[in-house]
Amino acid sequence: MSGVGGSMPAVQTMSSSVARRTALAAQGFADPRPAGVATRSHLRRTFGRTQLLQLDSVNVAVRAHYAPLFSRLGAYPAELVDDAAWSHSARRPRLLVEYWAHEASLLPIEDWPLMRWRMNRYRDAPGRYWQAAACSPDQVADVLAVVKERGPIGAGAIERELGMRTERRRGGWWGRSDVKKVCEWLFAIGELTTGARRGFERLYELTERVVPHHIHGAPELDRRDAVRRLVAKSAIALGVATEPDLRDYYRLDPEDSRCAVAELVEDGELQPVSVAGWRQPGYRHVRARAPRRITGRALLCPFDPLIWARDRAERLFGFRYRIEIYVPEPRRVHGYYVFPFLLDEDLVARVDLKADRAAGVLRVPGAFAEPSAERGRVVAELTAELRAMADWLGLDRVSVGERGDLAASLRATVG
Repeated sequence: MSGVGGSMPAVQTMSSSVARRTALAAQGFADPRPAGVATRSHLRRTFGRTQLLQLDSVNVAVRAHYAPLFSRLGAYPAELVDDAAWSHSARRPRLLVEYWAHEASLLPIEDWPLMRWRMNRYRDAPGRYWQAAACSPDQVADVLAVVKERGPIGAGAIERELGMRTERRRGGWWGRSDVKKVCEWLFAIGELTTGARRGFERLYELTERVVPHHIHGAPELDRRDAVRRLVAKSAIALGVATEPDLRDYYRLDPEDSRCAVAELVEDGELQPVSVAGWRQPGYRHVRARAPRRITGRALLCPFDPLIWARDRAERLFGFRYRIEIYVPEPRRVHGYYVFPFLLDEDLVARVDLKADRAAGVLRVPGAFAEPSAERGRVVAELTAELRAMADWLGLDRVSVGERGDLAASLRATVG
């Protein structure tokens, strides 16, 4: 990079390849995978890079909060995440908590105070959950009383606990959907959080019994200060980014984000950059690094933070990517749940994946190479990564279907 002169701080120029390596390093792809079994230290290191992981209910291959850790750490025990997010003991304290950050997300528990301004805003905001809850203080109190007595507890169990009330109330207010709406409103305003999960069912618990007192009872941050800290965390996670990129990571308001970026630039935490091929100004976190070379491979789930912002993925990698879950099957181009394949510094293939747990098979209905990919090497590396993923998921073998220009070669190598 080189300075281009002008006002302070000087805007620096950055090539697209340096921007790409900066982004990959920020997300942890320049770090070596553990030589042995991944530990809590590796989990902390990964969250130090990504800051959060998105939750999603789709379980076609593997749920969204597990996959990015496999992409960065390789095979790791699933209980590493489960214990960190949904259990607590004096010896192994809870490390993660759920809240609306990017979307529903796991984030470090110490970040809870950074979200209080959002909880306060949700308290009075209109929406699909709020109407059923905010105007019904007695019903909210009923739900809180059940959670206090029985938590962690799911919405269905709460509804059953309140069954006698349903019978007494004309119209049967305590339907399952109404209970769920109240629970989700209380989750949004920070009164409830996820104490545990049963499968993917959220079991609600009083936040004060999940978040440690020194965090839960910490003085409330001013919204401006909290947003500024969140933008700084976005910048750490992204390495180099536009203001809309930084804003999107925690789904912030444009005006709040622009103000925070300006302050971080003024304080020297963000460095303005002009990235070749980017139409908007960029900002590099001052501690971001750009390794001379990045090597390795990873299958990226559709909700991986490296690629969840599709326009950013296109800017960084020249890779146009759209999830096709909601596209009718005859109109899908690449498949239902497609994982981009990262090889060194490029996205080189698209792999449709499905874990057939009953048959013990990782199915690959389709596999497609990018136009510039070196196909022989892509096939060899992808074969190894598919086998590693199958082993990690406890599946016996990989089975490749017919779709895509890599399918035949993969079938010949997966064995």
